[in-house]
Amino acid sequence: MDPHFFRRYYPVTIKSAQRESDLIMKGKNIRPFDYYALLFFTTAFAGWLWEVLLYLVTAHTFVNRGVYMGPYLPIYGTGCVLLILLLHRLRRHPVSVFALSCILCTALEYFSGVWLEWKWGIRWWDYSGHMCNVNGHICLTSSVGFGLGGMLLICVFQPVFNRYYHRLTIAMRAALCVVFTLIFTADAAYSAMKPHTGELISTLRPCIFAADRLLYGQRLLIEPESAVFRQHWLNKLI
Repeated sequence: MDPHFFRRYYPVTIKSAQRESDLIMKGKNIRPFDYYALLFFTTAFAGWLWEVLLYLVTAHTFVNRGVYMGPYLPIYGTGCVLLILLLHRLRRHPVSVFALSCILCTALEYFSGVWLEWKWGIRWWDYSGHMCNVNGHICLTSSVGFGLGGMLLICVFQPVFNRYYHRLTIAMRAALCVVFTLIFTADAAYSAMKPHTGELISTLRPCIFAADRLLYGQRLLIEPESAVFRQHWLNKLI
């Protein structure tokens, strides 16, 4: 292996962990790629675990939530990386973190839900029965939950994550990133062809744009919830 590999691709990690911590404490968000990659996979798994436990308590059954087959929810990982990138300097201002987390994560959830429904005509979450919801993609309860989660992420989780991150050697960080990325990429490629669906995982709520994509560009002249439409989508997904 090239002896300068890590020096070339991990320019910050060659410094001591203390030096890196000093830079971050000064408000300079200078971190290597592997930091955000490991943060993404860790929080994506934590989000999946949270939803699995939620269904164990409420539905008394194990449900592998999410679009992908693996134990991770990318929307949680993406949201957490986004929050840390934008709000890491506000750790001493939890109220501001709460408010901004509500706004940022709600926007992410809304546009993710719209895109998923447009692409596959399926909803992996639906807040239609909740108070103050917008098209079933977002609601007041989830927004408040995102705000509280953002506070925990910035004020509690990140310092703990930093401590364990610095205990890993550069080689260990690189190896973990490679392994997790390969698994995630393979899962994403498979799920792009056949997304993960099922009872308590998704609901069949196709929109007209998804219908256009699947039915050779021709608009349907039948109701989306009709038996014919539903059977067509089931045949596509099985």
